[in-house]
Amino acid sequence: MKRVVRQSKFRHVFGQAAKNDQCYDDIRVSRVTWDSSFCAVNPKFVALIIEASGGGAFLVLPLQKTGRIDKSYPTVCGHTGPVLDIDWCPHNDHVIASGSEDCTVMVWQIPENGLVTSMAEPVVVLEGHSKRVGIITWHPTARNVLLSAGCDNQIVIWNVGTGEAMITLEDMHPDVIYNVTWNRNGSLICTACKDKAIRVIDPRKEMIVAEKEKAHEGARPMRAIFLSNGNVLTTGFSRMSERQLALWNPDNMEEPMTVNEMDTSNGVLLPFYDPDTNVVYLCGKGDSSIRYFEITDEAPYVHFLSTFATKEPQRGMGYMPKRGLDVNKCEIARFYKLHERKCEPIVMTVPRKSDLFQDDLYPDTSGPDHALEAEEWFDGKNGDPILISLKNGYVPGKNREFKVVKKNILDTKNTENSTPANKSASPTPSIVSIFELGNMKQQMFF
Repeated sequence: MKRVVRQSKFRHVFGQAAKNDQCYDDIRVSRVTWDSSFCAVNPKFVALIIEASGGGAFLVLPLQKTGRIDKSYPTVCGHTGPVLDIDWCPHNDHVIASGSEDCTVMVWQIPENGLVTSMAEPVVVLEGHSKRVGIITWHPTARNVLLSAGCDNQIVIWNVGTGEAMITLEDMHPDVIYNVTWNRNGSLICTACKDKAIRVIDPRKEMIVAEKEKAHEGARPMRAIFLSNGNVLTTGFSRMSERQLALWNPDNMEEPMTVNEMDTSNGVLLPFYDPDTNVVYLCGKGDSSIRYFEITDEAPYVHFLSTFATKEPQRGMGYMPKRGLDVNKCEIARFYKLHERKCEPIVMTVPRKSDLFQDDLYPDTSGPDHALEAEEWFDGKNGDPILISLKNGYVPGKNREFKVVKKNILDTKNTENSTPANKSASPTPSIVSIFELGNMKQQMFF
């Protein structure tokens, strides 16, 4: 019988590493033993966690600042312990959050053209974890909502605009949380835990919606992410230490929809998912390759596309949002691969003969505008991402001001005592810090 090859426009996607002069050289990438990606990218900056004596630091480089990075280049260095995770705000390309071994979360505002001097003063410090904070992730559609997870097995969701911990999820995870991701509209979160369970949680109801124990039998760390249709994709290990990729329906977590076994290796597989094309990229820590798969609605659901292989193993990986890609070159993904001493961009391209805009490759994608304010989300509203067209390329908009209305601790306590039913009651602000990112003027009102 003649074998029919499945039709897919992504079958011939190929990866290409940047030339040496397009890399970021002489960077001392962090050696901390933690399975985060160590790198975060947006259309303006690349941020990398680096080795730092006497505390924790990360570099923030404008994308165009390639070549050798001087040892004296300014860093973001306010943490007193090693930085474990960083994440750019999806609604403001100058705002980045970091979690550290010093048990704090800090939110930073980066000047228009990058750092000129080292930055030790964050816009706001979020304190609430009793152990190191290893996971940071911004809400996809609500402004100023930030999730953090620590080794105290707690998840805290913050209103960064007021510096308050609005939701604390305790007693849901008996062991270390490996990762947390939001779904497409930010109404649910999905977690992978050391107890081998995958949990889908409604954070505002503080309720576990779906749970699967022993999603992967192996003892090595798992990862779980939401797909755009609401299904959950996990990576983990079998009992024989084979690396696995599995797909789950949260409405029925008894059995996986499919399980793919890949190879025997002990590197944790970091999944990066593109909701526009339904392609998932798997980057193993310590691997020298990136595997990519297409997810479809028909069985077998997960289709292997190809592997991009290099000689050097990767220490971490950054993933560019869709709006930062070059649509004229048919780029569908761009990674920033961390070596021991450098960061190397890797471009994934769909070969096309035409120079015209390929609208089948670039459906409207999530833009930088938020759908909801933080208070609306905490009050129970949901909002889908506000989509933009990439037909004329993405043009970064004007820098929006970033406001933090810090609440006085005594005022907050008094308010909580007087209105226990309404946690979000707003006491009188004691300090208002307004950071105007456009002209970088800071005004303080006391």
